[in-house]
Amino acid sequence: MPIWECNVGCMARAATTSDAFNAVAELRRREILNYLALQERPVGDIVATLGLEQPSVSKHLRVLRNVGLVHVRRDGRQKLYRTNAAAIRPLHVWTSTFERYWRHQLNRVKEHAEAKMKRVRPDLNARRNHDSDGAEH
Repeated sequence: MPIWECNVGCMARAATTSDAFNAVAELRRREILNYLALQERPVGDIVATLGLEQPSVSKHLRVLRNVGLVHVRRDGRQKLYRTNAAAIRPLHVWTSTFERYWRHQLNRVKEHAEAKMKRVRPDLNARRNHDSDGAEH
C-alpha cells in the first residue's frame, strides 16, 4: 500500500501504558500529574478542577498508576491519588539533558536580537552607552 493511502491506524505505535515516557505523552495525563504534584487528591477533585469527565480521569489515573507515576490509597470509600516522585525522576533527568541545548538556543536568540537592535537603532545604543558612562556607582 502506498504511504499516501496509509492512515494513522496502520502505523505501529507503542502503547501509552508501556512506560512513563509514553504515558506522559498525553496532555491530560500531564495535567493530572501537575495537579497531583501539590497534594494527594480524590478523583472528584481532579474532575472538578480540570473540567474532565470522570470516566476519562479514571482511565488516565489507571494508566499513570500502571506505569508507577501515581500511587493510590483508600481512605474510607474514597481513593486518594498522589504523584510518585521517584518514578517521575527519570523523566526529569532525561529532559534535563536538553537544558544546555535550550540555554544555548536562547543565548543565540538574545545575541541575534541585540545585533539586530544595534543595526536598526544605533541612536538608542549610543544613548545607552552614554547613560552607562555617566551613571553614578
